[in-house]
Parts: sequence; C-alpha cells; structure tokens
Amino acid sequence: MDVAKTTERLHEERVGHRFKGLPPDAAELTLGELAAERRSLFDGGFTTPVLTLSAESLEHNLALMESYSEKYGLAFAPHGKTSMAPQLFARQLAYGAWGITAAVPTQVRVYRAFGVQRIFLANELVDAAALRWLAAELAADPDFRFACYVDSVRGVELMDAALAEAGGPRPVDVVVELGEQGGRTGVRGAAAATEVADAVGAARHLRLVGVAGYEGEIPVKTQETVRDWLNRLVALTRDFDAAGRFADADEIILSAGGSGWFDTVAEVFQPVDVTDFSKPLLKLLRSGAYITHDDGHYREITPFHDRIPQEGALQPAFRLWAQVVSKPEGALAFLNAGKRDASFDLGLPEPQVVRGTDGALRPATGLTVTALSDQHAFVAIAPGAGLEIGEWVGLGLSHPCTAFDKWKLLPLVEADGTVTDYIRTFF
Repeated sequence: MDVAKTTERLHEERVGHRFKGLPPDAAELTLGELAAERRSLFDGGFTTPVLTLSAESLEHNLALMESYSEKYGLAFAPHGKTSMAPQLFARQLAYGAWGITAAVPTQVRVYRAFGVQRIFLANELVDAAALRWLAAELAADPDFRFACYVDSVRGVELMDAALAEAGGPRPVDVVVELGEQGGRTGVRGAAAATEVADAVGAARHLRLVGVAGYEGEIPVKTQETVRDWLNRLVALTRDFDAAGRFADADEIILSAGGSGWFDTVAEVFQPVDVTDFSKPLLKLLRSGAYITHDDGHYREITPFHDRIPQEGALQPAFRLWAQVVSKPEGALAFLNAGKRDASFDLGLPEPQVVRGTDGALRPATGLTVTALSDQHAFVAIAPGAGLEIGEWVGLGLSHPCTAFDKWKLLPLVEADGTVTDYIRTFF
C-alpha cells in the first residue's frame, strides 16, 4: 500500500458535528468537498476555538530535516506519536523518511492501516495480544519491516513465548535498548546488555538486529553527557558485531535521537565508518516534534535555536485561534479556548496576533495568558494594550504532542488564510 493513496480516503468523511471548529453550514459536505471550496479561515464560517496548521511552515520544516539528515548521513524515522496524522506521515515519507517511529502497539496498528511499511517501535513490547497481531502482520506482508526494543531477559522470554503460540514464518527483529542509571527504560550498562543479547540469541522467534536508545531520558543532559552516552551506544554496537551477535541480521540498526539533541547524535554517528561492520549499518534518527515545532518548549531546546543556527531554523506551524467572549474587568479578558483545546503541560499558550472585528491584524503586544480552565483562557491585559469582546486572538502553543491529541481534525491554512486541506488525527 502507498501511504499517500490510502490517506485519500480520509477526504470521504462527512464534516458533520464531530470535528471542532469546522463551519456548521458545511455539515453535509465531505472533507474533500470542503477543501475544494478553499474557504477563508476568518470569513468562511469556521467557529472558535480552532487549531490550525501553517501550510508553508510544515513544508519548510519537512524540507529542513530532510536536508539535515542527508547532510549527516542519517536515515530518518520521525516519531509519529507527535501527530498521529497519516497524512503527515505521507508527507514525511515523501520527504525521504526511512519509516515512522511508534511508541505503543496501538500506534503501530494505525500506521499499518494506512500502509506504513517500515516501523520502529521505540519501546519494549511484551503484550501477548499485540505480539500475536504483529506475527500475523509479518506473515501476511513479506515487505513489512518492524523492529522494537528489548531490555530484559524476562521481556525476551515473554516475547518468545507469545510468538511461539502465534506461529508465523518470520522472527521479530529487536534491538537492545541502552538506558542510563536513573533514567527511563533500557539496560543499565554493557554487562546487562550482553545478558539480554544472549537471551535473544537463544530465543526461537526473535532476531537481534541492533542497539538503540533515547538520549533525552539521560538524567543530567549536557553536550558532554549526551556525547558520552552516544559513544557508549556506538561502542556496544561494535562489540556486539565483533562477537557475531548480528549474524542473522540483514543490516545493523544504530539508533537514537529525539528533538532536543539530534545535533549531538549527528556529531557522534556521522564519523562511524559503515565499512567497519559485518553488515550494512543503518544510522537511524527519530526526531518527531520538528514537523510543527512550537512557540515554547521546543523553540528553546531545538539545536537549531542556539547550537547549530547555521544549519537553518524550524518554524512554528501551530496557531490556535480563540475569541474574546468576556471582559469582566478592565485588565482581564477571557478567551473561549482552554485545557480541552490547548497544550499546557510545558507552558501556557502565547498570544501572538489579534484580529479585530474589522478584519485587521495587529500584534498581541501586552497580552499574557495567565491560566487555563477547561474551556477558558485567562488573559491579562497590560496598560495601553487593547482587547475587545468579539476579537480573535491567535495563540502560539508549546509541546506539539499534547496539542495534536486534543483535535481530531486540523485545517491546513496558507499565509493568506485560505484553508486548503484538513489533517485527520488518530489518538
């Protein structure tokens, strides 16, 4: 299956009442029909709140990460949990992604429903029901490639037992996950990694194909500590290969990289000579938040911000439009968007632009969101700043992962306000 073609069926859904923010007068249209009308976000009947994606910023970010990965010789499997939007997966694959990363089996099932052929599950998988489903998928599609983490002998035993019960002609590919003391999942040290690798070697239904981990969960993160951990990841991969532990693999996977330290991953992985290994070496990067970037947490932590500004800059693609519905005090206003609509775990929304009732845009100078309730944003108005009931406020958000999951559908908007498409999510 081609992911771009399978996502076309999403345009056949009726607008109805299920999707927040869409025009009520378009309820009987399909999403494809509504997109073809190219309505204006501001004058086309959309209701607030409505979370939008910038068409131009999405394309910019996709192109930037493609060129960055190519420059440093990295394959790229962006983390799909960020958006859970198959239409965006299709764009990521079109921009050169090797595959898509997942975190849990439910996400893998969504990916497969839309034809993703290469999936890296950056987590342990010991659920027997999920493993039975996976075995059936691997048996039914010889071209489907899958790999996941292992970090314990017990986990290997549980996987092997479930797969033995499921049957199937293909083993499940696994990589040993390297963690760090005080961090999240992953083995603590080379000795534990070797013990897990030995268990995989003794299993009947698993195949060891690499070593991986996530540097973002190192308890103390500096360039030095991240670089040290990555060097140990590379060394462990070399040691396993020298010991013949990848004898059954078609290629060796060496993988790391979230959205905060991919520059250090590139620094450490690029000089690793692929000819030093017994099999082809896949250096796999897995950043996810880049596709929309943000106006908060990731704006500050992305390497493009301060460590590698010469490589380019990501652009925030989110904008949440909300309307001023109450102004009970001169210096306090309320917008009709709250925790049900906006991410708030890594920072409150940031007012950026105001659209007056006359349609004119002005900077949101002097406006600050101070709190969110379920359906309201508290906005403090500084002396000299103006804000009136009925005006729209465009908000920047922090943390894409917890913004996407609040919306089943997001309008894709061009710079002039024209809505050209609708992005469906599956959380």
